Amino acid sequence: MKIIFMGTPDFSVGTLEALLGAGHEIALVVTQPDKPRGRGKELSPPPVKECALKHGLPVYQPRRVREAECVSYLREFAPDVIVVVAFGQILTREILDLPKYCCVNVHASLLPKYRGAAPIQWAVINGETVSGVTTMRMDEGIDTGDMIEKVCVELSSRETGGSLFDRLARTGAELCVHTLSLIEAGTAVYTPQDHEAATHTAMIKKQMGELDFSRSATELERLVRGLNPWPSAYTRCMGKTLKIWESRVVPKEQLTDCPAPDWEPGALHLSGKNRMLVKCGQDWLELLTVQLEGKKRMDVPSFLRGYPLADGSYLGT
Repeated sequence: MKIIFMGTPDFSVGTLEALLGAGHEIALVVTQPDKPRGRGKELSPPPVKECALKHGLPVYQPRRVREAECVSYLREFAPDVIVVVAFGQILTREILDLPKYCCVNVHASLLPKYRGAAPIQWAVINGETVSGVTTMRMDEGIDTGDMIEKVCVELSSRETGGSLFDRLARTGAELCVHTLSLIEAGTAVYTPQDHEAATHTAMIKKQMGELDFSRSATELERLVRGLNPWPSAYTRCMGKTLKIWESRVVPKEQLTDCPAPDWEPGALHLSGKNRMLVKCGQDWLELLTVQLEGKKRMDVPSFLRGYPLADGSYLGT
């Protein structure tokens, strides 16, 4: 099939490569403009652009895909399908009507649950045991189109936002190729979503990572995993930012040397001199892998050898 591919981040790259591997013609790759990154603020291309150039594909980077000149340019390619994977801009009805068949979106959730931004991280943060990928025929709403296919993926108890991202990217790439084969064969089934059952996710912001120890340890452990690797969970320690990369829940009854009950949330208990446990609104959060501002990531026994802390001191602001 002749395809216009629209995508921007790492998550989109696998699908682009899978479509190429399946023998489809990628007539044009549309992605977001290069953005300044790093301390030097040098322009950096999005991952999809880098992939496209590696394969010798033409790249188009409009600031607003809805503008008339952009729509006219896309129309010249007369695509059979437009495939959209985490592109980052909303398509107008003019663009949705361009392809011979339809615009197909690969969305990293089991729709209608988790529409919108960051469905992967929120699945981990909310303690879901199952996530997945849905392909759908796009309409003018945000993730509201008719569903074509779904694949479920079970989450492990140690799943992170990063590990689930990688798994769903691979699953979505395979599913997209299969979905296009159904569309081309005329056997695709388009199932309307139950809009009353829809849930929506908010964008992930850096400040979400600050740990509030008045919450339960279970909630915070999920937050640590969901925000790994970005933007990461963190607290304050010795006046500096302490990132938390790995943690686990320790129920109060399992803590054999539990300190005085009047300790407030955020109190730090150094159990056995090589464990860091933080009192939470419910249970204790044991920190396993941490990274102090300006230092490398390390396990807690190594951290404590370099930074002896006092039992009963507090983390946080």
